[in-house]
Amino acid sequence: MSKKIFDIIPPEKIEKDKKPAVKTFREKISEQEAVEEIKKKAKVIAAGEKIEKKGSKVGWVIVPLFLVSLIFLASQVSKAEIEIWPKTELITLETKLTIDVNTDEIDLSYKIIPAYVFEAQKTLYEEFDSTGKILKKAEGTIRLYNEYSTKSETWLKGTRFVSSEGKLFKSKDRIIVPGAELKDGKLIPRYVDVDVIAAEAGEDYNIEPTHFSIYVFRGTPRYTKFYGESLKSMTGGGDSFQVTEQDLELAEQALVKKAKSASENDLKSKTPEGQIFLEDILETEVLEKFSLTKAGDEAKKFSFKVKTKSKTLLFEKKDIENYVRQLVSLQRSSSELLHKESLKIHYTPQTIDFNAGKAVLDLNISVEVYSDISLNMLKRELMGKSLAGTKVFLENQPEIKEVKVEFWPFWVKNVPKDIEKININYSFINISI
Repeated sequence: MSKKIFDIIPPEKIEKDKKPAVKTFREKISEQEAVEEIKKKAKVIAAGEKIEKKGSKVGWVIVPLFLVSLIFLASQVSKAEIEIWPKTELITLETKLTIDVNTDEIDLSYKIIPAYVFEAQKTLYEEFDSTGKILKKAEGTIRLYNEYSTKSETWLKGTRFVSSEGKLFKSKDRIIVPGAELKDGKLIPRYVDVDVIAAEAGEDYNIEPTHFSIYVFRGTPRYTKFYGESLKSMTGGGDSFQVTEQDLELAEQALVKKAKSASENDLKSKTPEGQIFLEDILETEVLEKFSLTKAGDEAKKFSFKVKTKSKTLLFEKKDIENYVRQLVSLQRSSSELLHKESLKIHYTPQTIDFNAGKAVLDLNISVEVYSDISLNMLKRELMGKSLAGTKVFLENQPEIKEVKVEFWPFWVKNVPKDIEKININYSFINISI
């Protein structure tokens, strides 16, 4: 049988021919991973779009909030710093004033303010050089032996002894010479120590220990039986210092001057704070002055003592300031203030009576005055004004000479409307009388 020939392939065959081939395990895994990667990328893109949209929305909210917060903060910390220099006028006054220990308060009608006595004492000791000189005689001791008889003898003061070198010395006192002792038919000499002084002054008589004879017995048997020995050298001969009357006078003058100055300086340095000390109101007296050394005493140096007492009348600085303030108020407007640091007073004492406890003074006074300004009223006038407006307003005030205005922070353009944030530095107010 002949075969059939088809111009068109039957559908069943086509389907059979298209039947997919079986995939391997690796091919299946690769396809799955690719699908998962595509899903992840899709999620990231979607999340980014959401964040971008959300960020734009948040930005539109934060920026206005930040600006509002900044404005609020500026309103809370903003302030105006203002410094004022007032116009001043120098006035001068001349008046008399009595300071008196017998009053307790200022009496403007009698021009009296209280005072009190203030004292200080000083004692000085000082050593001075002697300027006088004398030529001294050497002195010493001779042991006098009696080998002549057993009888004691009395010799006169001034008995002369001559040394083996020919130096002559004299006894300073009367001499009781003991008799020699008789023992086994022999005379045993006995002795007495005699204080002697050289017959002449000078260093030549400062001789070493030596033998002495009795000058008056020369040429007689007694000359060798009475003799002396010095056991120590003679000393003290030669130049020596002596205190003179002029030494004592000069020492007194110098020490009195020094003690007075010391007590006055002590008085000044111990003046309590807030008290007025005037060097012209000062009295110093010498309480003691003496030296244990007398004119003619032999000494290279001598001491002198002086004790002094100084006193003054003190008065309080605040009292004189109040006195000046009351004095000025009688001649000027009561609204004017006195600039404390400009106050200058020259005091000239006319009479001083320490016994009565008072002194009369001439006063030359100079002080700057200025008008009082109400800072609270000024602050209220300035609230809300611009920088330029503030300066113009202040500079047009008749009581003000100069101003300086600053706002803080730098972007603030007007004076705060809160009076507590307006600071006015008007230093004269704090140092007014």
